[in-house]
Amino acid sequence: MPLQPRAAPLHRNRSGRGKRVILVHGFTQSSQSWAGIADDLAQDHEVVVPDLPGHGSSPRASGDIARAADQLAESCGKGTYVGYSLGGRICLHLALRRPILAERLVLVGTTAGLEDADERAERRLADEALALAIAEGGDAGLAGFVDEWLAGPLFAHLSEKQADRPARLVNHAADLAGALRHLGLGTQLPIWEQVRGLNMAVLVVAGERDPKFVALGERLAGAIGHNALFLLVPGAGHAVPFEQPQAFANLVRSFVAGEVWPPPPDPVAEA
Repeated sequence: MPLQPRAAPLHRNRSGRGKRVILVHGFTQSSQSWAGIADDLAQDHEVVVPDLPGHGSSPRASGDIARAADQLAESCGKGTYVGYSLGGRICLHLALRRPILAERLVLVGTTAGLEDADERAERRLADEALALAIAEGGDAGLAGFVDEWLAGPLFAHLSEKQADRPARLVNHAADLAGALRHLGLGTQLPIWEQVRGLNMAVLVVAGERDPKFVALGERLAGAIGHNALFLLVPGAGHAVPFEQPQAFANLVRSFVAGEVWPPPPDPVAEA
């Protein structure tokens, strides 16, 4: 896949020493969303936590998901990439475009894209309508938008701590609207066939209470092939890392350590 012209680097935080783990957040989140997990993993790893384009302190999104993948690669370097939701889609593209940098790959709540052109077009229209609403509301309306986002079916069950609203309110409305327009699922061409070319170890994760992404996760692991494993996390929905942070940190630690296929983590009550 051709590389795009170099873009402005992403803002990122670094901590710890050891094998590098890059934690990549989802839409409306920021690098701050990973704080607890990053602190845990930094006890024995170098942890790099970027803000994606249009989030936190990073530049506004200025290209497609492939460009975002190149920005992520150039900003974070070589290591185990751990991507959640939007972050998972970007990490998947990074692994295809810069396989030498993705030593291992953890994909949480991730899809390889919408295959039906009409469905992609409908999604683009829906995302554009949402982007317009976010932009028109401005930063003054950001808190209201975040509350509506968290009230949606994927997140309504989250506790206040799990939802981590403060880590989302560091964003800016115009930047989030731009991220949705450039990086939304409707803008992404499907890559189900291409993922068969991935050679690194891949762990595909979904929460048992997230049936849509359970099905997508099983399919994604199957499409990648023998070097991929699908893991169902009990007691969690879509936001696995933030619903079960201790179990998730332990899972990533085991995966990076090279344990062939770590056992499913036990659910832990996380307030």
